[in-house]
Amino acid sequence: MARFLILALLFSFIIFTCVASSEVVGGAGYDRLSEEQVRSAQKGRDGQGNLRTSQCPGECTRRCSRTQYHKPCIFFCQKCCRKCLCVPPGFYGNKQVCSCYNNWKTKRGGPKCP
Repeated sequence: MARFLILALLFSFIIFTCVASSEVVGGAGYDRLSEEQVRSAQKGRDGQGNLRTSQCPGECTRRCSRTQYHKPCIFFCQKCCRKCLCVPPGFYGNKQVCSCYNNWKTKRGGPKCP
């Protein structure tokens, strides 16, 4: 009987841990946008954003504030912002909002913009 109780408690702990971690991954932990937010952000855009180049440093500081590779992130973000006049919202992902930012690739085919 005691073994059954220990196994039941262990099983419930494992289930609770899995549920809690899936909420972090699917929730606000990654700062993702809903489809409606993406569509409203893309309205009237043809890949170029509506930022001025003077706004790029502030937007890139926000975008790169949570990365451990701060200097390269700032450098490439500002380079991309000057070309595309757009920086995606959030700290990671959401590149679909700025198609120019999303489609600019390195020579090896990787993403140019953070």
